Amino acid sequence: MSNSSSSPSSNSSAPRRGPGGGGPFGGGGAPVVKAQDFKGSLARFITMLKPERVRLTFMVVLGVISVALSVMGPRILGNATNVIFEGVIGRSLAPIQDQIIKAQNLPAGTTLSLDQILQAMRQSGQAGASQMADMIAGMNNIVVGQGINFTRLGDIILVVLAIYAGSFLAGWLQNRIMTVAVQNTMRRLRDQIEYKLHRVPLSYVDQQQRGEILSRVTNDIDNVAQTTTQTFAQLITSTLTVIGVLVMMFTISWILALIALVTVPISVVMVTQIAKKSQPQFTEQWAATGRLNAHIEEMYTGHALVKVYGQQAASSAKFASENDSLFQAANKAQFISGTIQPSMGFISNLNYVLIAVVGGLRVAHGQLSIGDVQAFIQYSRQFTQPLSQIASMMNLLQSGVASIERVFELLDAPEQEPDPASPETVDNVVGRVEFDHVKFQYVPDKPLISDLNLVAQPGHTVAIVGPTGAGKTTLVNLLMRFYEVDDGQITLDGVNTRQMTRDNLRGNVGMVLQDTWLFKGTIEENLKYGVQRDLKPGEFIAATQATHVDPFVRTLPDGYQTMLDDEASALSAGEKQLLTIARAFLSDPQILVLDEATSSVDTRTEVLVQQAMNALRSGRTSFVIAHRLSTIRDADTIVVMEHGDIVETGNHDTLLAADGAYARLYRSQFETPDIEDEPAAPQDPGIQMLAEIRRKKTGASK
Repeated sequence: MSNSSSSPSSNSSAPRRGPGGGGPFGGGGAPVVKAQDFKGSLARFITMLKPERVRLTFMVVLGVISVALSVMGPRILGNATNVIFEGVIGRSLAPIQDQIIKAQNLPAGTTLSLDQILQAMRQSGQAGASQMADMIAGMNNIVVGQGINFTRLGDIILVVLAIYAGSFLAGWLQNRIMTVAVQNTMRRLRDQIEYKLHRVPLSYVDQQQRGEILSRVTNDIDNVAQTTTQTFAQLITSTLTVIGVLVMMFTISWILALIALVTVPISVVMVTQIAKKSQPQFTEQWAATGRLNAHIEEMYTGHALVKVYGQQAASSAKFASENDSLFQAANKAQFISGTIQPSMGFISNLNYVLIAVVGGLRVAHGQLSIGDVQAFIQYSRQFTQPLSQIASMMNLLQSGVASIERVFELLDAPEQEPDPASPETVDNVVGRVEFDHVKFQYVPDKPLISDLNLVAQPGHTVAIVGPTGAGKTTLVNLLMRFYEVDDGQITLDGVNTRQMTRDNLRGNVGMVLQDTWLFKGTIEENLKYGVQRDLKPGEFIAATQATHVDPFVRTLPDGYQTMLDDEASALSAGEKQLLTIARAFLSDPQILVLDEATSSVDTRTEVLVQQAMNALRSGRTSFVIAHRLSTIRDADTIVVMEHGDIVETGNHDTLLAADGAYARLYRSQFETPDIEDEPAAPQDPGIQMLAEIRRKKTGASK
């Protein structure tokens, strides 16, 4: 199998050489990133919500209305309790009034005031009568002998129902508006990510695992959306509820309100300490998710090689390891943050007990009504409930901030050098390409191309050959500005390509790579991908016939409307390669780059495709990277590269006659050397070691 990589590297962190290279096992795991700036990341995300400020303002207003109505409910409902209790007490005072009238020899039918009855109860000396009188004294609407005022009770209940219905409606509208605002923000965030991925240099993509990038674009953004939807409106509502309830509690009893406030600093300290311990675990959880996704994506893409090399067990072991890392991180994060809710529940119950005891004592002394205590108990629940909700939402909030930090890391990735502000354009490209004293290195202090000079004349075919790692594909990467030269320049028709926009440059270049790329869609859509002009009648079929695509497409059930999946699994490797060649035909570029374009087709088809490519190259400047030298014999110029430098230049006959590097490559492919006539050459130490291992293994098997 031919390899068009430009340079091998022992450094695992070195970028892959070709566009989209790296193979199914390429790349390393993404490092675990600790939480960098919780407050800063949260504040930065909030600034992203600015375009939704009108909706958010309306949402806050609705939140205020909803909370205001909800906190009014218990106070009014307490009046209903008072009406019931006052009716019960008023009816129970009728016998007491009769006893007092009889004891004091008052005329029958005399009506005593409530104060007279209470005074008589205190003077009676009966056990508990004085305390009962103190409690009744705190009630202002008791009518002796009258039972429950159901008319007033019904009015109160109707008002409470209307208040709670209004609170529900305002809350529903608030959540609806919040959902729209969040989804709009997520759409803009995805647009930013998409735009960013088009601006990052190829070196960044080469150094990242595809599964890791996909995890940030999908899982992390989805987690941010879910977190924001579930927490943002709730945080506002909970905060407003705490403030509103606190105000209502102080209007009822400042003593009980202070008791309720004692639990707030305890809750804050507890939640803060738990959050500090759980935040790094949430960050590790999402980092582990990215690594696991990257491994799954790589193993799925290269599943055939995994089986060929018997790496199922190793792949499963790595999956188990990454899965276990995710389990450990998620388990720790959820366990630590999960202690918030029961802790807050304990504090809430403690607060409830204190209020119930103190409130009961104040009712007994007539300082509060039963309805006020009932309302206060409800308020205490409403007061601690939002605190508990805020505490429990710290789980989601921490997880969301960990995810948004990972998204921000992608958004903050270094971008490719921007196009010049006043670019030069080449409208009618002739096709003269010149490499002028070009220097380049992938890794600092490790030069690959030291001083390269090359001229491709318009309409000529330049074949680039050489051993693996010689720098062949690097030459193409520099021409396409996938990477920028470190020194020197590359010109197109005399214009420095760095002074052109990338779109203008690449719009005049067509590429056919060794690794085919087809997307999910019909065959026709794949073939017309990137075509920026209206095809002439018959031009589409002519191109597919010239590239021998038409015969095999005609055998498919739906012909050119046959749907391909992401991997184009219905086609063979050679058929996929033919489709990419036909796509280059249809794009009609002035400059062609063919990087091992026929490596996946059979010998007979290769001959036919070569004839088609000869016609395609007619009148165009072409760069052909090839290992099989039979495909470039008719090239106008053959460039032989070794270690990033050009060692020979000429046509096929001239280079064979020179008996240099090209001749050695040619003989290695087309001639069978006479080993007996070849001088003995010292063996490479690595070869000697491998041979010795093989001999020992063979001997052991015998």
